[in-house]
Amino acid sequence: MEGPSPRLAVLRDRPVWPAAGRRQSGGEAETDRDMKKHFRVCRFIMETGVKLGMRSVPVATACVLYHRFFQRARLQAYEPYLVAMSCVYLAGKVEEQHTRTRDIINVSHRYFNSGSVTLECDKEFWDLRDSVVQCELLILRQLNFHVSFEHPHKYLLHYLISVKSLVNRHAWSRTPVAETSWALLRDCYHGAMCIRHTPQHIAIATLHLALDSYGVELPVGEREWWQVLCVDVTKADIDAVISDLLQLYDMEAKCI
Repeated sequence: MEGPSPRLAVLRDRPVWPAAGRRQSGGEAETDRDMKKHFRVCRFIMETGVKLGMRSVPVATACVLYHRFFQRARLQAYEPYLVAMSCVYLAGKVEEQHTRTRDIINVSHRYFNSGSVTLECDKEFWDLRDSVVQCELLILRQLNFHVSFEHPHKYLLHYLISVKSLVNRHAWSRTPVAETSWALLRDCYHGAMCIRHTPQHIAIATLHLALDSYGVELPVGEREWWQVLCVDVTKADIDAVISDLLQLYDMEAKCI
């Protein structure tokens, strides 16, 4: 995986607001370069979240905030890592796991400058903190203050419990279906697929892929197991989610 490109000091000097003359429009097709950048920045969000001790849902919310923001704004107009830091800060508020801006800045500083010491509370620090806070306000306005999202996590937990009851206990204990499903779900947040598909469909698809990967078969009934758990999902929906996820893994290979 390619390391983070900008040093933290660069983030302070980039404008929070769009550069003059740049057209701001959503819905434009992402280039391969943009997709790679988003992948790397979301990896940064996840690693930062882990180092800050954030739970999985706040980290997921930070990724969704990031993808929603750049769904409406052009990547070239904003510093994506600054947006990511503000998304982590805002997600902590939304999910009631408040994280200090100082901690976010210091963890990010070490991410960009391995082995560095903690930043002093000097002008550089306060300028960067102001940029993070200003960018948070920009995100809120850009998303019209719609910052609360439904995630697949609760659905996946329910589906796992239901499927476990249908599988032989020894067969279930021998295969890490649950662990793999959670890992696949986490990986979905590296790309915009996490906002392109419904939470229920993502949860079903990740479980479906995990079961297939380990060859775990469920009892056959009048309907497929995934139809029983989620009445509105189709095989085409599942295949679409899995296809997007596999494309993300291809993207990861290109980012190495």
